[in-house]
Amino acid sequence: MLPVKSKYKIAKRLGAAIFEQTQTQKFALSEARATKSRPRRRGASDYGRQLLEKQRVRYTYGITETQLSNYVKKAYTTADPSQSLHKMLEMRADSIVYRAGLAPTRRAARQLVSHGHLLVNGSRTTTPSHHVGKGDSITVREGSRRSPLFASQSEESEGRQTPQWLSVDRDALTVQVTSEPQYSPAETTLDYKTVFEFYSR
Repeated sequence: MLPVKSKYKIAKRLGAAIFEQTQTQKFALSEARATKSRPRRRGASDYGRQLLEKQRVRYTYGITETQLSNYVKKAYTTADPSQSLHKMLEMRADSIVYRAGLAPTRRAARQLVSHGHLLVNGSRTTTPSHHVGKGDSITVREGSRRSPLFASQSEESEGRQTPQWLSVDRDALTVQVTSEPQYSPAETTLDYKTVFEFYSR
């Protein structure tokens, strides 16, 4: 687990959106003041730009270098690599749990999955990277429903917009994958094309 100070340092380099803790007005004001006092840098090299984007994807989804590299290799063999990579990342079990509002952060979502609190199509899984497909369902295990982890989940997720490709029943603590996520550069801060450029070097 990264300490908050480390996350702030990383977010100043990669952008506030990669961590939930840095998406605050306090961080934005702090960064605005720091930006004014920093000397202007010359244009970054292509490699530096690609490396930063690759790291942004890694930290946003909380995955290892090996995991991202493997996802990129698989996606690169498809007709639309950016769409394929986006789908692989979004349809991980931990990503869906976070997107559905069953966990306040991606890290919390990974813990819920790894500790066996959730079922995919009725079967228990402890693998956060478990691929969930269209038509699949995620439910909270019966023995975990009374856990404090889920007691206030409706309050914690209030205000968070559920993706159109998910159907969530907050009372029953169930999530249904009704379609597949679509990658749109206009709706995400991540530039997958630049990530592919990094790995093609």
